[in-house]
Amino acid sequence: MRWFGRTQKVEQLVSAFYQPLYRYAYRLCGSPQDAEDLAQEAFCQAQHKLGQLRDESRAKAWLFSILRNTYLHRVRASKQEHRVPFDSVGEIPERPSEPLPEIDPAELQRALGELPEVFRTPVILYYFEDFSYRDIAEQMDLPIGTVMSRLARGRAMLAKELLPAGSSGDEHSRSVK
Repeated sequence: MRWFGRTQKVEQLVSAFYQPLYRYAYRLCGSPQDAEDLAQEAFCQAQHKLGQLRDESRAKAWLFSILRNTYLHRVRASKQEHRVPFDSVGEIPERPSEPLPEIDPAELQRALGELPEVFRTPVILYYFEDFSYRDIAEQMDLPIGTVMSRLARGRAMLAKELLPAGSSGDEHSRSVK
């Protein structure tokens, strides 16, 4: 591939996917500056790995995968990975009998930032970026059942943190946006 063609292709990817990639990065790290750096680094890596993109219809998933791997590399390098034993997660909540209260975006971001990464990534991809269970499973190289379990546990952790006592999250809703 000629350099001009490669540059033009990357510019097209940036134009088409910068906003969703930035949102994903922001949800992962919680800082606008870190999200910009992460998105920029993902596009730089994409430019170097452009030959790996075989199916242009999968460009978004490919970029999200690059960004996620970049983020995980940063987390491992800084040893900030949070771990929570499964015993402390609790039960999966039942469906609410009343509408969920409005949640402050800053509180939601704070709660997302406190989720262990294994739960945070599936929650962000499913609820904020509208990825399917299958897409998340492929992205994270996990069985679909594991993705579903992590989503349920992540929702339960967020509900416990964000909702008033006695409320619970709707396990099939994408209304957390």
